[in-house]
Amino acid sequence: MTKLPDFKQLNDRVINEPPNEPMLVIKTKLDPDRVTEENPYAQGRSEVSQAFVSFFEGGEP
Repeated sequence: MTKLPDFKQLNDRVINEPPNEPMLVIKTKLDPDRVTEENPYAQGRSEVSQAFVSFFEGGEP
């Protein structure tokens, strides 16, 4: 069994702490109409699950 390295030894990624204050996210007219446009998690797919769409639209799954 391979032992995982300690997180303090990892230097090839950024592990950021969650913010301490609330965030304001605003949708503008410059944002794409569909959640699959310009979304690296959709990888150019035109059909995604309803849970995926709900997550990126900010709704309940």
